[in-house]
This record gives sequence, C-alpha cells and structure tokens, in this order.
Amino acid sequence: MQGANTANMDTAGKIIKCKAAVAWEVGKPLMIEEVEVEPPKAHEVRIKMVATGICRTDDHVMKGALGDINFPVILGHEGAGIIESIGEGILDLKPGDKVIPLCIPQCGKCSSCLNPNTNCCLKTHLSESQNVMPDKTTRFSCKGKSVYHFLWTSTFSEYTVVPVDAVAKINDNAPMDKACLFGCGFPTGYGAAINTAKVEPGSTCAVFGLGGIGLSAIIGCRSAGATRIIGIDINSSKFEKAKAFGATECINPRDYNKPIQEVIVEMTNGGVHYSFECIGTTDTMKAALESCHMGYGTSVIIGEASSTAQISFNPLLLFTGRTWKGSIFGDYYHWGLVSLRVTSGNQM
Repeated sequence: MQGANTANMDTAGKIIKCKAAVAWEVGKPLMIEEVEVEPPKAHEVRIKMVATGICRTDDHVMKGALGDINFPVILGHEGAGIIESIGEGILDLKPGDKVIPLCIPQCGKCSSCLNPNTNCCLKTHLSESQNVMPDKTTRFSCKGKSVYHFLWTSTFSEYTVVPVDAVAKINDNAPMDKACLFGCGFPTGYGAAINTAKVEPGSTCAVFGLGGIGLSAIIGCRSAGATRIIGIDINSSKFEKAKAFGATECINPRDYNKPIQEVIVEMTNGGVHYSFECIGTTDTMKAALESCHMGYGTSVIIGEASSTAQISFNPLLLFTGRTWKGSIFGDYYHWGLVSLRVTSGNQM
C-alpha cells in the first residue's frame, strides 16, 4: 500500500479521521474502516503512513497463531511514513521527518539495550505487550470502540501513533515504497546472514523459503562472499527471482522422494556451512539444522513459529559441533539502519 508523500501539519493536536484495515476477530478478513487517531502524548509521534508491506507475522495474528494479541487490532509493522506531529519531550525528531516505525524498539535502558550483543529490547512484544501505548491506553478507536495497536506500529492505518523509542529517522530522499521494507523484511533476512551467522567468503549456504526475507538472506549471503547459495521452496515459480538476487541453484522438496535435508547433504558433500530458515515451521527449522555440516555448520532461525509450537530434535546434531541460532530483525539496532544506507533510490 502506498499513499501520498506529504503530511498535513494543520492536523497537529487534533483527532484525525482516516481509513485503516481493522482485524475485528481471529479468522475474519481485514475490514477497511474509518478510524479515529488521537494526537500523540509525551514521547510519542503521529505518523502519516506513505507505504506499507505485508509480513507473515500479520497473517499469524489473523489466524490466531500469535499469542497475547487483543482484538480489534490494526496490524502492519513494515512501513514508512512522515511525522505529522510530535508529543512533548521529543528533541531529535520533528514534523516532516521521514521515518520507519520499528517493531523492535530500543528503550536504551533495559538489560538487553545495555548489552552490546543483542537488539532484543525488553519492551518488545516478546517480553511486554505492545497492544497499547506505554501509558496503557490506545490511540485508535472505531465506531465508538477502542482499537488496539500491534507491535506499537500498526502500519495498516493511514495515520498511526508510535512511541519515540520505536521510530528510526531516514534520509529525506529515501523512496518510501522501498524504505518500508527496512521495517522488517530486508534487515531481518540480510542481517541474519551478515550479523547473526557472519557468513564467510567461499562458504556454501542454504536458504529455506524464498519470500521477501529469504531473498534478503540470499542478498546477505552473496554480499558476504558465499560462492554457493541453494534456495529451497515448494513453489518453483520463485526460483527465477531467487537466482536474480544471488541464488546459484534452487530445489523444490516436492521433486524428491527423500527428506530435503538429505538431498542437501548429498549435494554439498556433508552439509552446508550456513542455513537459514525463513518460513516459521518446526519441520523446516529441523531440516535446516540437519542440512548443516557436522562440526562447523551454523543454522539460523528467522521465521516465527506459532506461539504454541514445540520442537524436538536429536541432541547429537548439536553435540557434534553444529550451532543453532535465532535472529530477530537481523540483529540490527536503530542506528544499524544507517549502515544499510536507507537514503536514495540508487542505493536501495
């Protein structure tokens, strides 16, 4: 979804009526409704959304697979927009700034933010509900009923209110229809290869799932110097694009009469150096781990499974030297977006 590239500053301090895609309950389609968006309170910004993407996590919510979500809710966490107004206490952002709302905030105060080895702030939905603003109230309403936030972003609304800890300013020349992907998909996949796995030149990689995150992981592997990148997906129509982004070959598990991890181990003389699970199912997580070479293979889980999912595996897989890791938002921080050069169309 892409809207206008300007924000109306005459609305500051007023309730804004606009369109939003509202999820009223689990299992029902999104409904385009007129909602009311309150002005931002202290340490909050109100953003006019210009572009937004759709992520599998949004689908998880609609299917009831993500826990601790209140309905009705405005989903969306992969967007870019322009600040329309700011609340009290904000010094480094102003109306008119182009920004990306971030589903992984950085409070700068919790034990995770103070540790240089993680970006998983304790204000994320994994630790603390983001269904409402930090003051425990919502800024959305529809038909006289409160509507809840999602991951503090709610980009499926023409206007949204976000805590300042969950906003990253980007360059004024950034094309919004591309910059929105930096809210989740691109840094999540690319960073998993560059920051989490730390792919080395000359290595062999396997990427499970060739959606937006999988393609971004392929770009990361290629940028790091991997010489062989195997894309895996049950939809062969994705193979052409995957190869355009850097995959050296692609395989469809449905084309084989044995588990795909066994195929990959045979193809690579014992397994890959790095594998990336970009789907979010426990079966593919296990397959990705089992595709790694004994002694030095590293598998990274990027896809988010259902909140009730459980996984079992043979501990010998880890005992024999494989490494199993998880990656949230590609291990990027707010300032990490600067290194991704969210600046202009020629650099995206």
